[in-house]
Amino acid sequence: MAPSSVVVTIENPKSISLVEINDLNSPAFRDKNKAANPKRFTKVLLLKAQRTLGCIPWLANSLCTTFASVKKRIALSDKNDEDPKYRGKLYRFIRAFLAISVVALFIEIFAYFNQWQLNLVNPWEVQSLWQWTYMAWISFRVDYIAPTLASLTTFCIVLFLIQSVDRLLLCLGCFWIKLRKIKPIISEDASDPEDGSNFPMVLVQIPMCNEKEVFAQSIGAVCQLDWPKERFLVQVLDDSDDEVLQQMIRNECLSWKEKGVNIIYRHRFIRTGYKAGNLKSAMACDYVQDYEFVAIFDADFQPNPDFLKLTVPHFKGKPDVGLVQARWTFVNKDENLLTRLQNINLCFHFEVEQQVNGHYLNFFGFNGTAGVWRIKALEESGGWLERTTVEDMDIAVRAHLCGWKFIYVDDVRALCELPESYEAYKKQQHRWHSGPMQLFRLCLPSILKSKISVWKKANLIFLFFLLRKLILPFYSFTLFCIILPLTMFIPEAELPPWVICYIPIVMSILNILPSPKSFPFLMPYLLFENTMSVTKFNAMVSGLFQLGSAYEWVVTKKTGRASESDLLALAERESKNMNEEKISRRLSESGLELFGKLKEHEEVPKKKKANKIYRKELALAFLLLTAAARSLLSAQGIHFYYLLFQGLTFLIVGLDLIGEQVS
Repeated sequence: MAPSSVVVTIENPKSISLVEINDLNSPAFRDKNKAANPKRFTKVLLLKAQRTLGCIPWLANSLCTTFASVKKRIALSDKNDEDPKYRGKLYRFIRAFLAISVVALFIEIFAYFNQWQLNLVNPWEVQSLWQWTYMAWISFRVDYIAPTLASLTTFCIVLFLIQSVDRLLLCLGCFWIKLRKIKPIISEDASDPEDGSNFPMVLVQIPMCNEKEVFAQSIGAVCQLDWPKERFLVQVLDDSDDEVLQQMIRNECLSWKEKGVNIIYRHRFIRTGYKAGNLKSAMACDYVQDYEFVAIFDADFQPNPDFLKLTVPHFKGKPDVGLVQARWTFVNKDENLLTRLQNINLCFHFEVEQQVNGHYLNFFGFNGTAGVWRIKALEESGGWLERTTVEDMDIAVRAHLCGWKFIYVDDVRALCELPESYEAYKKQQHRWHSGPMQLFRLCLPSILKSKISVWKKANLIFLFFLLRKLILPFYSFTLFCIILPLTMFIPEAELPPWVICYIPIVMSILNILPSPKSFPFLMPYLLFENTMSVTKFNAMVSGLFQLGSAYEWVVTKKTGRASESDLLALAERESKNMNEEKISRRLSESGLELFGKLKEHEEVPKKKKANKIYRKELALAFLLLTAAARSLLSAQGIHFYYLLFQGLTFLIVGLDLIGEQVS
């Protein structure tokens, strides 16, 4: 048989038992393929057409719903809907930039359709005044504007590369920790479960302010911590300004006190300094000197019963350890697109940033909650100060300057909530990015004068503050929201594709690695992070220069969600019924009158809430879409797609179509 022959056995012996084809290009073979391929190709086309047609009604319905929502939202929007402090001079600058870009786009379109190739024409041969003006603009642009823009672009790209290298090194450090299975070690004789007196005295604090939705579940979780009852005390630090809510929280504390829990309700008459002032007031109590450690939980946190047993033993035999920080987990991380994107960021923050800094530097920023402090470390560091809106970072930096070490435990987790609305998330991010710049101004002299090593000073100044808190929002906003659309009208300073596409995608992949289930949201995450750079940049500038909104503190809105919702809802209903019976038996006639007010307070209809319009984001959306239209004239593929999708993302965020939707 020839080497190129093919043997095909057919099961039906009555027809053909053996077919031998010595030449695959024989006429019979070709005719058979020609007859089969068109039929197969037609079937594939019909199948794809059927699938495409099936998607059209869904797309049409989605578009109609979206446009109807947008039209209604714009019609109902109020000019005072968004606080002017979140717009200010930056908003006016973006509007001016947008107006100039629109005018430039019309000029470029006019020049494009008239086929003005003026760079190839002698200036003396130009006859039209419009052509001469356009040629003068091109000459001025090339000689003066393009070099300046190119220099600024190079500066931002250098910052971008430095920050990318820092992110890569953090990921490599985390990979090494995972590979070697490195974890903080607890001393074997840290505690004796049989000897209650061997457990140290622990103070547990729950600072809160108008937290109606979550106070009960937080107090309940803390009161059920697995620790000898006589060895820990719960302080409920209530700064609420609603008297009815104060009474509700006080009654919740009384019900747990009747169950044998050592719990104290504290309310300040002079509520200054926000959370820092609240904690400072609580630490001034005389009985605090009897306690060695203090655990802090925000009002939406629900620690597991073994939280103290997994964190406090890390202090045993380590007198220089001042803080043990646990990780956050989120009960509502899959609630909507906004919470999914937040989960990506915070997973990277805890698993990579906190873990790497804790292992290699013994220092990281305290997260303000789900952590245990050695009270001696707080006292030696100067205690809680009311000078910034990031009191947690403030006390961490001062403790580090005093020589205290921090331990991060990634396998100890506390359940909490993520903001579900863009309004709440934006205000939270504004505080988180303006506060560090306030703190940097205040701490820089102390850092320079401190006795810590030069390496630790450099880490604090250049990495902790400048690179991760100042440079990151600066280059993100400047490079991707200002320079990139500007280069569409000044093509002499064009950004290379690897800056706007390849490296950002690699960095986004590194960010998503700690939460691998979020990989389908890679592109939305990249676009949304660039969108949030506007809020972060504005907050950074306001904190650095101490502008009006820098010292604003808005409590992040909670919904009161909990894990295992059905079981917990049942438990809450039973607990609530028992609590109401106790209140009715316990209170006097005047107390029963107050109880009636509590019932009335629960029945008062809430003020109707609506989604907002964010004009700064909308202005940037139209700016980027204008630049995308300009990029079409020069056939810049990757620049066009980036500007288009980034502009649409700004549009979605500006119309508040991301996160919680209110009908």
